[in-house]
Amino acid sequence: MEVPDLAQKGYRVDADGFLLDPGEWDAKFAEGLAPSVGIPGGLTSQHWYVINFIRESFAVHGKCPTIYEISRAHGLRLADLKRLFPTGYLRGACRLAGLTYSEEPAHSSWLPRYRPARTLRTPKERIYRVDIHGFLIDPSEWDEDYAVFKALEMKMPSLTDDHWKILNFIRKRFEENGIVPTVYETCESNRIELDDLESLFPDGYHRGAVKISGLRVR
Repeated sequence: MEVPDLAQKGYRVDADGFLLDPGEWDAKFAEGLAPSVGIPGGLTSQHWYVINFIRESFAVHGKCPTIYEISRAHGLRLADLKRLFPTGYLRGACRLAGLTYSEEPAHSSWLPRYRPARTLRTPKERIYRVDIHGFLIDPSEWDEDYAVFKALEMKMPSLTDDHWKILNFIRKRFEENGIVPTVYETCESNRIELDDLESLFPDGYHRGAVKISGLRVR
């Protein structure tokens, strides 16, 4: 089906009509795209239940929920989803929700909230030099994108404000005196216990928090 010229309405989309930046999404985007994904009669409340669920899940977890999650959350069978989104789940529902078909499981919501809004770079756009154990060789090469993808590599579900508080503390102390703060200093300064730190960085302080900070204890 022909993709509507959403660019004329201020949306940045690729050649297939997928929104380049999920942050630019709004209801008008979904409504304008609906006819091209097999929904000529407009979006109903059932469509919006699914679309809004996808958006809310994406905001929290940084990825599009699976079709299984959608099915359980809304009591929908495969036939129901096919009726609602005939072009498919990813190419229909997720596309209307403003998510790209080839999305990475990490996205800009993992970055610190205080940073200006920007799109998370993909690994292809930056090369980081690490040693055999996965630690960044040159701490000056570190940036928030590195932290996000390192956390993803370590199978962490996301980076929250609590994670960034610890990471930024470690980075700041290292920049001040060239020494990675001890686990005691980090916990005491941030008023957390070891079990709190473990809940944030289950792989450990050095192999978790320090590694994601782009540092290593020498």
